[in-house]
Amino acid sequence: MIPAASSSVGLAAIEIVKAEGGISIATTRKSNKKDELIKLGADHVIATDEEDYVTRVAEITGGKGARVTFDPVAGSFLEKLAEAAQSGGIIFAYGALSGQPTPFPLLTVLPKGLSVRGYTLMEITRVPEKLAIAKKYIYDRLADGRFHPKIAKTFPFAQTADAYRYLESNAQVGKVVVTVQ
Repeated sequence: MIPAASSSVGLAAIEIVKAEGGISIATTRKSNKKDELIKLGADHVIATDEEDYVTRVAEITGGKGARVTFDPVAGSFLEKLAEAAQSGGIIFAYGALSGQPTPFPLLTVLPKGLSVRGYTLMEITRVPEKLAIAKKYIYDRLADGRFHPKIAKTFPFAQTADAYRYLESNAQVGKVVVTVQ
């Protein structure tokens, strides 16, 4: 499961899932990004404002639920992520895009034996041995063409405010880049 899949991290997660032979289920709030997410490698896309998330995950997984969820959103949607997770599944919470409090879904986590774990990139970048392995993993896949970073739009530094407004519009699929010359 990859919530907020149209972000640059979400797109990278889709590529990692594909590179490792997994099946990716991406989410986006509205269906206007579905076709592009499929084109960029997502096996399935759920528009969470328009579809019942838990029902769709059950349909896609044959009732098993999601084994791994990589969540940058948090907030109350964590409850839905837990409902849609399979027994023994894990939810990696690595962001708080919702900006809302995140209730812990104890009554779903306990009977399913779920793991809900915080994650930051610093777990890798602060440990030289792990960083070396991670860099090799990424560089090798960039070199052989399995990874394709997606740039949604590029802005010159003088248009930084426009870049920020574009980000706020949530129209992007991929990374927004500001260039400095």
